[in-house]
Formats: sequence, structure tokens, C-alpha cells
Amino acid sequence: MLIANSRAQRRSYPDSLARILNVAGGNESRAWLSNWEAINAQPTPIFGLPGVAAQLGVASVSVKDESLRSPLGSFKALGAPIALMRLVLRLWPDHALDPKALIQGRYREMLTHLTVISATDGNHGKALAAAAQSMGCACVIVLHANVSVEREQAIAAYGARIVRIAGNYDESVEHAAQLAHANGWHVVSDTSYEGYEAIPRDVMQGYGTIAAEIIEQTRVGTFTHVFLQGGVGGLAAGVASYLWEIHGETRPCFIVVEPRQADCLYQSAIAGHAAKATGSVDSVMAGLACGETSPLAWTILEACVDHFMLIEDDDAVAAMRTLAAGENGDVPIVSGESGAAGLAALVKLMGRAELAHAAGLDQHSRVLLISTEGATAPGVYASLVGVEADTVAARRDEHLAQLAQ
Repeated sequence: MLIANSRAQRRSYPDSLARILNVAGGNESRAWLSNWEAINAQPTPIFGLPGVAAQLGVASVSVKDESLRSPLGSFKALGAPIALMRLVLRLWPDHALDPKALIQGRYREMLTHLTVISATDGNHGKALAAAAQSMGCACVIVLHANVSVEREQAIAAYGARIVRIAGNYDESVEHAAQLAHANGWHVVSDTSYEGYEAIPRDVMQGYGTIAAEIIEQTRVGTFTHVFLQGGVGGLAAGVASYLWEIHGETRPCFIVVEPRQADCLYQSAIAGHAAKATGSVDSVMAGLACGETSPLAWTILEACVDHFMLIEDDDAVAAMRTLAAGENGDVPIVSGESGAAGLAALVKLMGRAELAHAAGLDQHSRVLLISTEGATAPGVYASLVGVEADTVAARRDEHLAQLAQ
């Protein structure tokens, strides 16, 4: 359930990793994204949860709420558009394209015959479809058997052509690559594999926006622990690398969280190299239901993640309900199945003294969680939480309005 990573380092951010992900690239990505109408102009808020902190016995718990990033409803709005922009710039190197004009669709005629494709569990595909629609190129999204019809419809609403397969996520990744090869399309995936690293790197660089905002919104040393969702490793690598480069040897403790049945990063920590999951992969945490670690992301994570942890689906659902309830004076938060994983892990660790001790968690710990998504499948959210997402959002807004008075 919890494994320490003996290879984690506490020193200045290595030059070898800075050649993959770096603060400068993250800041450039953030500047480009500021020109996209699908991204909200203001940073996503960091909400304090003193009620949860008191209940768990830590000094503080804070949640960065990515549900408010964009109408797309998740942090994925930061990765796919940057990867698509950088792909277009590489394809037309002699045209001196302006990134601002590109994301605003002013090269639409030039991109008419460009088609991009990706496999997805939902959020990445929706973000890519939205970015392609804004820029003016065609988009094909491959969905596996466990992606809900609700998520399929949300992607199709942005003009993407949907291809369904009977297999799992990793098989959908393979199918997307086959279609791209056969049709001359370009894969824009958030996971790397042999010979395919530039675009996943660009996706991760976009996620650095989250870390850049955290730095601006808080003071140095605010957090002792940062919980990060697993998946293929892209979000964790994008955020952890940025914070590590800024804080150096005083960086926070990073804990990566995965579903028990989709434990590819946990298994990578055991093996010492990018590995595959040992379980069924299917999970209510759809965004984290990934069977194979991204080797490029693992290069970063192996060097800085202090602990890898597994949780159950029921843990995530309980955390969703806790965040939605906003008990003991806390602000209600709309957090989806994957978004609540960090809180689920924290609750589990603090429920067992030996695990909390192993992770260095105690009454002095200041914890940051990232709620990576809102109700990206509203029907699923309501069925799990027992209340509509709009109702929780209204309670959140009422709570914040009262605090502002």
C-alpha cells in the first residue's frame, strides 16, 4: 500500500532532468495558454480545509481546485493544447508562427489538412479535441471499453471523431498509433514510448502551470507534503519537477497515489524502471486507470518521489463525499473520482500510525492536495456522491461569498 523510494534525491535539480522538463519551459507554456479562451484568466484557487486537518491530526490541508481551471473541467486543459501548439510549430518551422495567433485559430486555413489523434480515458481527449477545434485541425479520439458514454459525448461535442475499441486503455494507445501510421496522422499522447518522447514532454511541461501558480500563491516552505495523482506519471512529473527546481534540496515530500488495480508507478518503484500494472486496470478513478508507466515521466519521478501509494476505489468515493460535504466549516469542493485520490491517500495514511510515521506525517505536517478534476462525468459524480455537482458548486459559491463579507 505504501512504498518508500530509495532512489529519491534531495539536492539541486539535476541538469540531466532540466533537459527534459524545466521552469523556463513551464513558464513559456503558461504564457501561451493565457491566450486560449478555454482557460480561465485567474489561477485556480487553493482552498484551506481546517476541518479536515483537525480531524486527521495534521497542521493544515490545502486543496488546489483544478475543476475551476477551464470549462473542460480538469487539469488536462494545460497539457494537450501546449503539445498541439508545439507540434504545429515543429511541422511548419519556416513560417514564424505566432503561438498566440495559433491558439486563437488565425492559422486555420493552413491547418485544414492536419489530423491529430490520441487515446484517452476522457479528460486528455476532451482537451485535445477542444484545442484542435480552436486551432482549426481535425481530431480523432480512440476510446476503450470502460470510457463512459457520458465522457464520449463530452469529447464529441468539441468536434472530434470517436473510434471505439473493445480493449483497455493501453490497447487504445496502441490502436491510436496504428491509425496514425496508416493514415499519416499525428499522435498527441500524454504517455511516452520508444521513439515517442517530444509530445509527452510538451504535455508535462504544460502541467508546470499548476506548480508555477502554487509558487505564486504561497510562501516558501508552506507545504511539507504534496500528494500527486499517478496515471502514466505525467502530472506528477510536471508538477514535481517544477517544485524541485524552485526549492532544490528543501523541496516538499512527494507522494504519488494510484488505484490498487492500476499500480504501474508503484510497480516501477519496486522494479527500478518503468513497469506495467499488475491488476485489472479498470477503476472508478478513470483518469488513473493506466496500465503502463510513461518512461519519460519515470525518469523524473524515480529521482524525486519519496513514496508511492495504492488506494481502493471506495477510498476515492469516500474522499469525494468528504470534499463535497464541506463539513466543520470547510468549503465544499466538486472533486471527481481521480481528483479526490490525494485526500483518499492522506486519510488512509493518517488512519494507521505506522504508515503516517513512514510518510513523515504528523501534527506539524502541512499538506497540499491537487483536485485534478471536477465532475467531468456529472451522472457518474451524482451516483457516487449522492448529490448533483451543481448543488455542491452552489454551496461552494455561497460559502465563499460569506467569507468575503
